[in-house]
Amino acid sequence: MLLEVDHLTVCYDKAMLINDLSMGVETGELVSLVGPNGAGKSTLLRAITGLVAWEREITRRSTGGDVIIEGKVTFDGERIDLIPAYEIVKRGLIHCPERRRPFREMTVFDNLLAGAYLLKEENEIQDNLDKVYQLFPALQGRSNQISGTLSGGEQQMLAIGRALMSQPKLLCIDEPSTGLAPILRTMVFEKIGEIHNAGITLLLVEQEISRVFKMASRNYVLSSGKIIAEGTGDQLLQDEVIRKTYLGL
Repeated sequence: MLLEVDHLTVCYDKAMLINDLSMGVETGELVSLVGPNGAGKSTLLRAITGLVAWEREITRRSTGGDVIIEGKVTFDGERIDLIPAYEIVKRGLIHCPERRRPFREMTVFDNLLAGAYLLKEENEIQDNLDKVYQLFPALQGRSNQISGTLSGGEQQMLAIGRALMSQPKLLCIDEPSTGLAPILRTMVFEKIGEIHNAGITLLLVEQEISRVFKMASRNYVLSSGKIIAEGTGDQLLQDEVIRKTYLGL
């Protein structure tokens, strides 16, 4: 198992967002996390990639509040829930955040270089940059453009490209279709399929249920911080309660 999450719990003060959750991703899989808004999907990705632990330290210093994290996360055979987020990135577990979040005052090129900040070899960085430009040719044409002036679709390309610059073994992508027009959603999902076909393992949070179920090897359904079902798209769609109550279909 490439990623193993074992009895993970996340509480913000008294609010429990993840409740004793266990799941896993095998090497080579494309696994989706689906469920209603507020189910804890984004929090789960942030906890897996070390961002909740980082946020806990910021919260303690700034407000005196507390974020409680319990359980264990193992990646590529090594426990990672006790190490900083940048060390998790070094190991190849990369987070592409919800709503893109580019460095808005930097150029496209500088955003992509920021994704490679842990790499040392210039040839390696250039090779990754060439691969990103091959996947997203529009970014090469806009390499000197300020990122904050890009369209939503272009910013999503940039966010995924920046994540790919870090050479992920497992890429976690959070809600890539949010706010995009239908034609751009189709393009983004096609590119995600290409990334997976290139050999990168993917963990995908997405609301486009019908589309992601066709792509994913397996799917986890979350509700109120718990996994309430797991299976292929066909298996989950055959359950009327799951389909109507948790998937809104």
